[in-house]
Amino acid sequence: MKPAPFDYVAPTTIEEACTHLAEAGGGATLLAGGQTLMPLLALRMSQPFVLIDINRIAALKGVSRDDGGTRIGPIMRQNDVIADATLGSVLPVLVTATRHVGHHQTRNRGTIGGSIALGEPAAELPATAVALGASVEVRSTRGSRRIKAEAFYLGPYATALEFDELVTGIHFPDWPADAISLFNEVAMRPGDFALVGLTGALSVVDGRVARAGIAWFGMGPTPMRARQVEAALIGQSVDALDVAALADLAIADTAPFDDHHASAEYRRTVGRRVFARVLNERVNTRHSA
Repeated sequence: MKPAPFDYVAPTTIEEACTHLAEAGGGATLLAGGQTLMPLLALRMSQPFVLIDINRIAALKGVSRDDGGTRIGPIMRQNDVIADATLGSVLPVLVTATRHVGHHQTRNRGTIGGSIALGEPAAELPATAVALGASVEVRSTRGSRRIKAEAFYLGPYATALEFDELVTGIHFPDWPADAISLFNEVAMRPGDFALVGLTGALSVVDGRVARAGIAWFGMGPTPMRARQVEAALIGQSVDALDVAALADLAIADTAPFDDHHASAEYRRTVGRRVFARVLNERVNTRHSA
């Protein structure tokens, strides 16, 4: 099939893009990487009146550091995230998660902001933003605001983004340089959306967990923050972790579902095992060496 007719604009400033969004009154769609949008247009599952190509907006590119955090421009390509030395140093789990997004070819076009704004429940980057305590910076002709990633996702492909708002940055707070990255996913094939995925980080000080940020993907209608196990981990000695009990807590805040790929019970069972494996490999092994 071919896309339905639409107007095309390519603004060069954030202000211009926001004006187009406001004037479209909900009839506009943004083009960044296009890895999800292009198939939807071809199948006429998306039929915007106007397509706003934001790739020429320089202010939406790049990585910058400020006191206490890192800001990433939303149209940064996923392969550029993987290659960026700053991100590899300050946000290693984000780089690891990005390596699991799609395939090398799609990552050449796919953007970090596009993935985070789409809100696919089984995607790596939205869950990583939730786990690490990121916030999403958005702007419209009415002004700008920041939305905590945990509050950004309302349901499958449903976010707190208003029709006239543009994602202008993703802000990640700093984690200690020696924080332990946590990541694992189970998928039918490399590049597929995960059936079960875990992402996040732990900070250990003097042998005890001082900070924990953990989230699931593929385990509910949105990225699912593992609040109960985060709270349980704080203050625990890494040499005396009850991994089985923590694994039960880790899935307590999930809401897995049955679909044609896997059952909810499968996801719970695999989730426990994924959490236990990650904890043993990344925490116990590291601190017993």
